[in-house]
Amino acid sequence: MPELRNDQPLRERTAEVIFGHETRAGKAYNVALIAVIVGSVLVVSLESVATLAHSWGPELRAAEWAFTAVFTIDYLARLWCAPRRAAYARSLLGVIDLVATLPSFISLLFPGGQALITVRALRLLRIFRVLKLVEYVSEAKALTLALQRSRRKVIVFIATVASLVVVLGSVMYLVEGPEHGFSSIPNSIYWAIVTLTTVGYGDIAPKTALGKGVASLVMLIGYGIIAVPTSIVTVELARTREPAAARRTCPRCGLAEHAVEARYCLRCGEALFGPAGPSGMAGP
Repeated sequence: MPELRNDQPLRERTAEVIFGHETRAGKAYNVALIAVIVGSVLVVSLESVATLAHSWGPELRAAEWAFTAVFTIDYLARLWCAPRRAAYARSLLGVIDLVATLPSFISLLFPGGQALITVRALRLLRIFRVLKLVEYVSEAKALTLALQRSRRKVIVFIATVASLVVVLGSVMYLVEGPEHGFSSIPNSIYWAIVTLTTVGYGDIAPKTALGKGVASLVMLIGYGIIAVPTSIVTVELARTREPAAARRTCPRCGLAEHAVEARYCLRCGEALFGPAGPSGMAGP
């Protein structure tokens, strides 16, 4: 692992430690920062427990202020050594770094504001960069591509489910009525969503035989619906893993997302191969 060069200006060496992870010092700094983040979130979580806050309140608050001091110094150092300060300040990680320092100061003006300290957990996202988990980054890219390709199908699916819960909720409002807890159509739609997703809080339940029959139907539909978005994304994930050479490209519109066995373009309906196949053989 490379070391820092002493001939570099102080600002560049600091940036390489804080923002980088290639050098030994940079990796050590980022790993230490992750440990501080975990400790800070743990402290504020323990402080929310009444018995622990009563027994160890001053110590927990002192620890939190120590963590806040570390985060404040870290943010100011990042702002000082960033190659483009304005770009860093406006970036997502820059905003998170800033927000991570504010809750303790906000709690001085607004008691209870320290609960926002848990936002520091977002900085744990740095672990992907620090540990150089390239294989996970590539998998994340594949998942993102699969979600992008399936977004229209998923949107249609969500719209269908939304329409379904409105209809089912309205039916249950008519069947059960306010006397059985279905006091309004929105409340009945809430019941339909909870039941269709198989969550089943139990705060609202049908009392009549017809209502129980409708509820049973909703539960069965729910089990079937759960598999739909999973299968949509799974198919797209499988397609992202196909080698580029194995995908067929439409000669008319240029769409290159067809499976090997596809005969016609998904977008324009053009035959993917003419009378002769790609190697001069008869097309499929």
